[in-house]
Amino acid sequence: MVNPGPDGAAMFKILRGAVGDAVGPRVGTLSLPGRRPIDTPGFIGITARGVVPHVTPDNVTNKSDLGGVYIALEDFPPLLEIKSGDVNPLHAFTATPSHMVTVLAARRHPAINSPLGNSKEAISIYTSTGFQMLTNEAYLGIVKATKPDVVIPIGDMTYCDTSIAASSKRRVNVNSSKRHLRMVERTEDWLAQFLEGSASVSVDGDDKAAAANGQSKGQENADPAVFAPLLPVSYATQWDYFNRLEQDHASKLSGLAVYDVDVLPELENHRLLISLPRLSLHYTTTPQEILRQVHLGIDVFTVSFLNSISDAGIALSFTFPPPPSSVSSSILPLGIDMWSPSHAVAVSPLVPGCPCYACTSHHRAFIHHLLNAKEMLGWTLLQLHNHHIISAFFAGIRASLNASSSTSASTFEEDCDRFNRMYDSEFPKGTGTRPRARGYNFKSQGGDDRMNPPGWEKYGNGGDPAEMAGLAVTGARAEGGMETPLVPDGDAGELDGKGFVEVARA
Repeated sequence: MVNPGPDGAAMFKILRGAVGDAVGPRVGTLSLPGRRPIDTPGFIGITARGVVPHVTPDNVTNKSDLGGVYIALEDFPPLLEIKSGDVNPLHAFTATPSHMVTVLAARRHPAINSPLGNSKEAISIYTSTGFQMLTNEAYLGIVKATKPDVVIPIGDMTYCDTSIAASSKRRVNVNSSKRHLRMVERTEDWLAQFLEGSASVSVDGDDKAAAANGQSKGQENADPAVFAPLLPVSYATQWDYFNRLEQDHASKLSGLAVYDVDVLPELENHRLLISLPRLSLHYTTTPQEILRQVHLGIDVFTVSFLNSISDAGIALSFTFPPPPSSVSSSILPLGIDMWSPSHAVAVSPLVPGCPCYACTSHHRAFIHHLLNAKEMLGWTLLQLHNHHIISAFFAGIRASLNASSSTSASTFEEDCDRFNRMYDSEFPKGTGTRPRARGYNFKSQGGDDRMNPPGWEKYGNGGDPAEMAGLAVTGARAEGGMETPLVPDGDAGELDGKGFVEVARA
């Protein structure tokens, strides 16, 4: 299903790449019918409930350079029954701007580990109503109804939040070799079924709908571009799966969805797969990891850390290529903790010289105040700034690759070496509270600590209830003395003898 671009050319055009059939960094353009082309290496936004967290679709259009979004099916249980007659049902349902590419997959990125596990016929997805099983047939029906620009067929993968390699900070799968083989076999069968079912996609009544949206019928009838998943297991385990992709399905594929970039060097053994665009679904935690993936040949990225960094109140501050070493002799931070009290009276932009909306219209003190006041605008401004920093980061990568000679990538490699030397290897920790937890923030198992401390505490933990309630304490208690009890200890006769009461006698 290699769809042509708007001008009839190939969907993915490589402008500068590795020599021969080698796998390495490359510059290109990804063009889908009716959408704005995406320069590669580049990135697409990760959505929550169909939108970039904290940013409305109009601000995504006016104040960012995003060319596409990654949308997870498990975010939208209603999609399981969607029967829309719109020209672009997924765009209309999520209010995604018309120029942006939509990438539909079954699971979020990063995905939450499922305690149910996958079966031979279905995978387990985490919806707002709990875990559900999604069959390949049901997923194909949803793809036909929603018409995304790019679709990633389901794969048999398990996810683990606790097994993260300390050296790379990457999420890994810890399964037996038998489980790995079963993952490959199921994914191979599901992909074949998906491609066979996709061939029968037909759209009725497109002439009138396409004309209303200024598109040709050919553009509107284009099938979704299929990006085959490359599993997070060793190449030796999925070697036969790679052969099947090349020999049986290469002509029906538009790209590759890479869940583990360490298998990319092995694409040299599969010539027909080398020219396909590669979408990274590899878990990343730092820009250094992005540079490593670019070096391995990734074209389009889903930046895993971007939304969580904004939620933590961190303003990104790195650039690529890095500044000259003469500017600073110390290790530079990758971001700035905007919760720090040092920003309370700072009227400087987040990053000096940054042209984003947050830096040109507001200052650090204002954003610091918004975060402390728990105003959503604070996280909105951080999202706009951080997306701009990532866009500029990829623009710098493309410029560095273009500056490299046709026979070597020395300029890019030198810039990467300087970046690794000048910047810290980890992001700073946000010291404040995050925004209200959304559905995809919750864990699938019990016993996990809460992301934010509770907003209310139970009274009666040893203190005076009145003081804990913020009430003024007066009288004997305030002076530390004994207070007269509300119910006297003595009987009526004793009180009468002391003159406190007068007992009525018949």
